[in-house]
Amino acid sequence: MPKGRPPSLFPLFAAIDTLPGIGPKGQAALMQMGIERPRDLIMTLPSSGITRRRIQRINQVDPPEIVIVDVTVGRHFPPKTRGRPWRVHCTDMHGDDLTLVFFHPRRDWIENQLPTGARRIVSGKVELFDGLAQMVHPDHILREVDPPPAAFEPVYPLSQGLTQRMMSKAISAAMEHLPEVSEWIDPQLLKERDWSGFADALKLAHDPQSPRDLSPDSPARTRLAYDEFLAHQMTLALVRREKRRLKGRPTSGNAALRRKVLGNLPWPPTNAQNRAVDEIATDMASDRRMNRLLQGDVGAGKTLVAMLSALIAVEAGGQAVLMAPTELLARQHARALEPLARAAGVRLAALTGRNKGDLRAQLLEDLAQGRIDILVGTHAVFQKDVHFKDLRLAIIDEQHRFGVAQRLELSAKGDVPPDMLIMTATPIPRSLALTQYGDLDLSVLDEKPPGRQPITTVMISDQRLDEVTARLKAALDRGARAYWVCPLVDESEVSDLTAAEARFQSLRAQFGEEVRLVHGQMPPDQRDAAMADFVSGRARILVATTVIEVGVDVPEATIMVIERAESFGLAQLHQLRGRVGRGQEASTCVLMYHAPLGETGARRLTTLRDTEDGFRIAEVDLEMRGAGDVIGTAQSGLPRFHIGDLEHQAGLMSVARQDARALLDRDPSLESARGRAVRFLMWFMQQDQAIRLISVG
Repeated sequence: MPKGRPPSLFPLFAAIDTLPGIGPKGQAALMQMGIERPRDLIMTLPSSGITRRRIQRINQVDPPEIVIVDVTVGRHFPPKTRGRPWRVHCTDMHGDDLTLVFFHPRRDWIENQLPTGARRIVSGKVELFDGLAQMVHPDHILREVDPPPAAFEPVYPLSQGLTQRMMSKAISAAMEHLPEVSEWIDPQLLKERDWSGFADALKLAHDPQSPRDLSPDSPARTRLAYDEFLAHQMTLALVRREKRRLKGRPTSGNAALRRKVLGNLPWPPTNAQNRAVDEIATDMASDRRMNRLLQGDVGAGKTLVAMLSALIAVEAGGQAVLMAPTELLARQHARALEPLARAAGVRLAALTGRNKGDLRAQLLEDLAQGRIDILVGTHAVFQKDVHFKDLRLAIIDEQHRFGVAQRLELSAKGDVPPDMLIMTATPIPRSLALTQYGDLDLSVLDEKPPGRQPITTVMISDQRLDEVTARLKAALDRGARAYWVCPLVDESEVSDLTAAEARFQSLRAQFGEEVRLVHGQMPPDQRDAAMADFVSGRARILVATTVIEVGVDVPEATIMVIERAESFGLAQLHQLRGRVGRGQEASTCVLMYHAPLGETGARRLTTLRDTEDGFRIAEVDLEMRGAGDVIGTAQSGLPRFHIGDLEHQAGLMSVARQDARALLDRDPSLESARGRAVRFLMWFMQQDQAIRLISVG
């Protein structure tokens, strides 16, 4: 089987200026749109269309309307003064008048196009000017022998320097390079959906006959979206197979340490937690390396699942590491896990960038000698001088910004790479989970532990600030603790959002020494001291930016005030609200907004007020913002699809995933007729990185 790109695809992957009519200026304009090769042009479908109505006479026009009409060219009226238009008087077959208007035309061009006395078919927008019908710069001027313009004409996205005509001609030229291809879609699915072949679907998509053909649900576009999804899911299936091929070490525990931890809990784990731990234990016991995603809503109890999973590694005589994206989170995790480690009788240590000198050297020696069972840290645990005696499990927290490529790199570390558990507290709609994490097995925590209190969420205008602080004072008098979240750190000329510094000063004036401030630009030791005061109760109000969004755990905190709540994303608001409701007391979240509230802001806040279900919130977030924004495309490795629409075609992605896995099971080296066709598809869809993973399975 040839290893490189099939020669039949070479013309489609040549430079864009190999197409007729594309010079340096056209190439530069196309490059601005990310179009570098003829293949990119083919995958750029019309974004809208123009309906042109054929009429017999001008008085049938309903201005302003785009029409096609036959006219006889009459007298030309060149401009008498600079800046005035050139007018051409025409009549239809019934003698009705139509004036064609041109700005700055060349005399030879206009007299050649519209010679007096000639019959022409013209098409464009007819408008009334002083009661007279006129058409400014017709889109089409055709002779009677020319084919008439289409009744429905595609409109392509453009950049400066491109016209619709240039785009259409370039796409027609690119389409001529499309080779004959074998079918890669499962015959049964093709029949069920009544889809045409790939080339026919592309031709239909580029030649829509009505607005219906522009819809993502049209058969041609649905088929092409499926082609993109199938290539992507084949990539994930190959990455998944490659990871599974990496031999792991069977790691089985005797449950002794886990029993000690469970015996010390105030209430039993949820069914979802038990199920997740069972799935992880089964994966770790096999000789294949575990690659699992643990997805749990705010407060679903991921920390306990992580600890029980780590203890499986320790019971088997090995070590576990938990990595968090920030120092604040790493130390938070260490604090939360320490009582559980004590209950189990194992040694847990934290390693971040702040460990220096002798202390760090001693910690690293203990780790290398196996005297530390569980290490918690930031990415600092990847530094060259960090050695484990027997690392069995790596847990990565909050890494939804970790793309497939980075996960491949991470897999390559170590002689026998450890089992891997990735945790996220960001509920991701299933369609995105399939796209982003299709190479991983999924465990979902969809129940709350019994001790979690419901959170009352209220919306209130910032004009009622005095009322909010009065209620806050009453709650503090009863022993409550509160977060007060502000969007920005300091006053900015471009934004009137209240600064955390200013809010801290005003609350300090009201509540005195009981107020602390935490934000991302503070020195770490000051931030830790402020947090420690809040955790211990020396401080009762913590004014903060979004540094507290993830992982901060103070069960005594029962009030969350979010200022300018409309300026936050839905997922972020849900995460912030999840900082309260962690103890025995009822909790409240106050969404303080600045009136008037726009439609988007109102929908965000009412969604949050009406539900605590993170997955429902994530679905609304996806509808409102689109897939790239929900995960953060730049950091996530989330693919950009030309035609596929993740928000509206989630079901199609799911079918593609099942199909890709089934095909790879049946034909591991993709040598069958359909397997070879799928290889071709993957080359066409630029999944080159994955193609090298195809080998005899």
